[in-house]
Amino acid sequence: MAASQPPILPSQRSVCLIEIKAGLERQPSTSLICIKEAFVPTILEATGIPAPEFVDGIRQVPIEGVSMAYTFDKANANVPTRHTTQYFEMIGQRAIYHDGWYANTKVAIPPWENTPGVKTPNPLDYEWELYDLTKDWTQYEDLAAKNPQKLKELQAVFDAEAKKYNVFPLDNTGFGRMLDPRPSGSPGLTEFVYDAPMSIALGAMPPYVARDFRITVDVDIPQGGAEGMLITEGGRFDGWGLYLLKGKPVFTYNLLDLRRFRWEGAQAIPPGRHTIVFDFDYDGPGLAKGGTGVLSVDGREVAKLTIPHTVPALEVADEGMDIGYDTRTGVNDADYQVPFRFTGTINRITVKPGPPEMTPEQTKAAEEMRARGKD
Repeated sequence: MAASQPPILPSQRSVCLIEIKAGLERQPSTSLICIKEAFVPTILEATGIPAPEFVDGIRQVPIEGVSMAYTFDKANANVPTRHTTQYFEMIGQRAIYHDGWYANTKVAIPPWENTPGVKTPNPLDYEWELYDLTKDWTQYEDLAAKNPQKLKELQAVFDAEAKKYNVFPLDNTGFGRMLDPRPSGSPGLTEFVYDAPMSIALGAMPPYVARDFRITVDVDIPQGGAEGMLITEGGRFDGWGLYLLKGKPVFTYNLLDLRRFRWEGAQAIPPGRHTIVFDFDYDGPGLAKGGTGVLSVDGREVAKLTIPHTVPALEVADEGMDIGYDTRTGVNDADYQVPFRFTGTINRITVKPGPPEMTPEQTKAAEEMRARGKD
């Protein structure tokens, strides 16, 4: 089994174990070209479940990947692989497997050197290598010079697969790509108002990096008290959450899973309608500065803490915003486990981010990045 990052195939070989409860004789081990995209079609075929054409009224793209279900049958132990073609691409590095042959680009720049500000070579100028995996699975002998016609054939196959699966345009800017601006689902908004429960996608969330922000929650607490998530962005590796824990208001700021800063009120909030506010005053200008957060209930301060640093540049990269519950991962596993649904009533939540507080140099760099994003 191979992972999906080029260029050297043997370094990516991994063991894939599949347990079959009943119905087939035990199959011995086999060696195949396979990637993670094969798992879904394999499960669908093995269970006899057809891939859905529509989900919530939205037409689905066809399931990609080649099923491995045929390998479960001992009678197929020595049959040729049905996965005859597979492209690979990551950060401009490319490779193609086709009918026992493998062509890949040479590493042009190490990933640990591909940082913002470093000039990267043109991906179209990368050199290619060629290997016959039927005779040389270790990729020891590069045949590109001896068999340029075969290399040209495989490059054409890569181009066809790349067009089919929307690989182009190629981008090898590495970590710098992560800082480039993305289209926003909320351009220019300075106030975000939400009902509950709901989830918000990455591109539409309120910004909170390098700026002040204020979160106001209008909530009803039932008799017997309440707990659960009020609002959260991100999760285990980055983000924040405002919630009630055993009735007490808590705000956790997760600094890239390196450190968690926590504000907690001393008393549980009694039954009735209340206003919970978290107000963060950023110590700008500049990136990754600290700030002071104040947690209050009905206008009365219940916790205050100054932190030395905040997330430097990227906001949440892998999770969205949740209101009234928490999906995927939590910002503090020591406090709660997802989904941590709120047991009271959220009437309204308002988030007010302030303007970004960057130095003149950082502002200029951000404007240049925005201009590149529109180019």
